[in-house]
Amino acid sequence: MKYPQAFDSLSTRLRELLIDSGAGHDYDHTLRVMKNAEMLLAESPEADGEIVRFAALLHDCARPEEHASKGAVCHAVRGAEIALELLKQENLPLEFCQAVVEIVRTHRYRDGIVPQTQEGKIVFDADKLDSLGAVGLGRAFLFAGACGARVHNTPEEALNNPPYGPEDTAYREYLVKLRYLPDSMLTSAGRRLGKERLEFMEQFFDRLNMEIYGS
Repeated sequence: MKYPQAFDSLSTRLRELLIDSGAGHDYDHTLRVMKNAEMLLAESPEADGEIVRFAALLHDCARPEEHASKGAVCHAVRGAEIALELLKQENLPLEFCQAVVEIVRTHRYRDGIVPQTQEGKIVFDADKLDSLGAVGLGRAFLFAGACGARVHNTPEEALNNPPYGPEDTAYREYLVKLRYLPDSMLTSAGRRLGKERLEFMEQFFDRLNMEIYGS
């Protein structure tokens, strides 16, 4: 690593900053995204690992503001601003800072804003991988619990009721969003790992439906 002191300093800042980031987007999530990014980097030797590591660390730096605003603040847009401030405080090269900030800005993939660089695609996929598999199930149930949702429901109940209520279960998150994530991945390694993790989720919900409904 070219900038180990800056990385360690920012890691400490992020650990403190993300205390109020809400369920599922805490510093533990950041650590998992960084680990996922390392896996994807192993299959993308052409990518700049330093940029990827800093961007993965900073990608959710504005989550506390989005959480406090109940979604009114976009954590990717605001995060790019915060990330630039934090990186400048570490006296890192401007070109490096700009590359990291652009990844933070585009990692959400909303409103047609798509990562253009291989480094950005890796961070995007690393973030989405954390919503799949066993970890993804844990996060989905954590979010559902915070909403006061039921443990499980039928597809009809899940899909025909509004979010943030009793029917906003982990199953609803899976039906509405999570099962489509692998197809949105931007790297071949991300798509492969995403499909593997999705298979585990499919098996889990098949089992849950069998135990509760007998089918």
